[in-house]
Amino acid sequence: MASWRDEGGPAMTTTRPMRADARRNHERLLDVARAAFAEHGTDAALEDIARRAGVGIGTLYRHFPNRHALMNAVFQDAVTALLARSRELAEADEPCTALVAWLRAIVTHAGEYRGLARALLAVSSDPGSALSGCSVPLREAGARLLVRAQEAGAVRRDVSIGDLMQLTNAIALAAEQAPTDPDLADRLLTLTLRGLKP
Repeated sequence: MASWRDEGGPAMTTTRPMRADARRNHERLLDVARAAFAEHGTDAALEDIARRAGVGIGTLYRHFPNRHALMNAVFQDAVTALLARSRELAEADEPCTALVAWLRAIVTHAGEYRGLARALLAVSSDPGSALSGCSVPLREAGARLLVRAQEAGAVRRDVSIGDLMQLTNAIALAAEQAPTDPDLADRLLTLTLRGLKP
């Protein structure tokens, strides 16, 4: 059953360190949510996640006030890895090649869990969403790579990182809808990249 707290809203912040039992509940909820999202997609029932973690739904909401806050927490490891990859690519000799590698990594990330690409598309215009904790740092990292490629004359000046992020999420969503065509995402990305050139 869906809850009114399933979408949007700011992430909960605390200033006090968590008690040991609360920290265990937090980690158990993350582990179960990660498995549930992998198995059922990001629309997995929050009540089921709480039950499988051995806590009540109220405990889940105390740690993660809505679905996007839980998704943001689950995907932090992937976001950290993508940010590290962007820093590596920022040193590449070929700025356009670096940007293409980054966009491929974003498409792969958005396609890892069923429903993630759709959620990222939905929050792209909602900076107040808890899921923006994932999308904003990625957008900033991608913007740096885009500017380098534009300054090298390899990408049109009128291309924005917002457009590229929307396109990569849309490509991941299209690929999710065509699971029997494993090459679809790469074909769509290749078509997109042709339009980036000056």
